[in-house]
Amino acid sequence: MKSLNEQIQLIGKQAQKAVRVLATLSGETRQKAISAMPAKLLAVKDELFKANSADVKNALARRMEGPMIKRLQITNKVFDYMLNRLEEVALLPDPLNRVLEGHTQPNGLRVEKRSVPLGVIGIIYESRPNVTPDAASVCLKSGNAVILRGGSESLRTNIVLADAMISALKENSVPEHAVQIIRVPGHEAVDEMLKLDQYINVLIPRGGKGLIKRIAEGTRIPVIKHYEGICHLYLAEDAPEEMAISLSVNSKCQRAEVCNALETLLIDAKVAERLLPKLARAFAENDVELRSCERTRLYLPDMKEATEEDWSTEYLAPILSVKIVDGLNDAVDFINTYGSGHTDGIVTQSLEKANLFVNAVDSASVLVNASTRLSGGGDYGMGAVVGISTDKLHARGPVGPNDLTSYKWVVYGGGHLRK
Repeated sequence: MKSLNEQIQLIGKQAQKAVRVLATLSGETRQKAISAMPAKLLAVKDELFKANSADVKNALARRMEGPMIKRLQITNKVFDYMLNRLEEVALLPDPLNRVLEGHTQPNGLRVEKRSVPLGVIGIIYESRPNVTPDAASVCLKSGNAVILRGGSESLRTNIVLADAMISALKENSVPEHAVQIIRVPGHEAVDEMLKLDQYINVLIPRGGKGLIKRIAEGTRIPVIKHYEGICHLYLAEDAPEEMAISLSVNSKCQRAEVCNALETLLIDAKVAERLLPKLARAFAENDVELRSCERTRLYLPDMKEATEEDWSTEYLAPILSVKIVDGLNDAVDFINTYGSGHTDGIVTQSLEKANLFVNAVDSASVLVNASTRLSGGGDYGMGAVVGISTDKLHARGPVGPNDLTSYKWVVYGGGHLRK
């Protein structure tokens, strides 16, 4: 029986070997393997739902928090969503071997900068089993091997998903070790994975701030981080009333437990008296608790007072902070002070205001007259993504196939020598 260290080391070695083969495969071959995955998932649907039911039952027994339970559970809607994402990724353009730059020197030397895979990608995530097919397909599309480590709470579900997709690889001339999943529960397996700097080229953690901090501080492997989603929406003085209310409600209530849900609503002082009562009614109808600044409570005295901590909290729950601001510059300053660089938006009829906001807010995604819930790969036309990065290096925002590539310089000569 191999030790845990030996098991994880073997997974790393197998992934590295798979990457070398993947580099020689055509885009059509990789696409064919991804296109075969939805049928494989359909074939194990009953088994998948049984495994997920067992995972959810166990999570409830452990008194896991409500938002985590919601993320863990696979419904028919979530299952169909996974199938659709696989189909979308399969149809995306091949991100490899694109000539990013190219020119011919006066002496005839031809120089090209071409896109290539990053290599082996390790993805560590909590609760959400839909990450498993998303990550596998996006990594394969970009010619990378992937090592998956889902949370112990979703282990049964993730193994069924991973095995189904691995069978699609085997039947379509793709190395089976291009997709691997760590099947051992417990933090010790993660600790061993963090030591694989010889084999893993980049780690992508998805989960709570504590998990991401632990991963980033516990490894020498480069990490693409997704910290908190403290998202803001600023209602400018000229925001159309109906749009302002509908976007605010959708941004918060469409799904409150996800990273691109609205956490702080900023209202321009010039329209606060008119909009606040209507916004309060709309959120009350959706059972959202409002926590507000002192100025807001002048109009809505029954509202709970927001503390300094509220402004920098990712609730992931039906709770919303509300603050009155004095114009666009005040809104931008507040966002850049308390935001997490994830997603922020403005509602305005002024193109000038919109452009000023877009240029001044330091976030991975900035939306104009659109719900923050649109921030992500699917609604951006990217298909599935492996996460939403709040870093600035290597990738920022939704991380899709194009973002999981690097580049190499390729030079064609005719016997050219250095003089």
